Amino acid sequence: MEEGGTQARFAIGEVVRHVMFGYRGVVYDVDPWFSLSEQWYEEVARSRPPKDRPWYRVLVHGAGHATYVAERNLARDPNPEPVVHPALDRVFDRFENGAYIPLRRIQ
Repeated sequence: MEEGGTQARFAIGEVVRHVMFGYRGVVYDVDPWFSLSEQWYEEVARSRPPKDRPWYRVLVHGAGHATYVAERNLARDPNPEPVVHPALDRVFDRFENGAYIPLRRIQ
């Protein structure tokens, strides 16, 4: 993805780790810039990451929820194990070579 010269570092299906909170997860969507409300940003994004860089929707390993994370707060996860999340089969087909393969959508 490239928007305004900004290339996303992580792809859909990539397993990542939150650098501040340490949780693992898998990217299931990418926004080229922050797309939630200003209220959400003020209440949740305490470290005030840049809004003009990519943000990622991540299914959190071992939990039933997803998070919305700024690119600067993510790193590639070196753990080769799959993520455990109840929504994985609604988004991804399989885990292969350390990453998830998205389901093919019939148009």
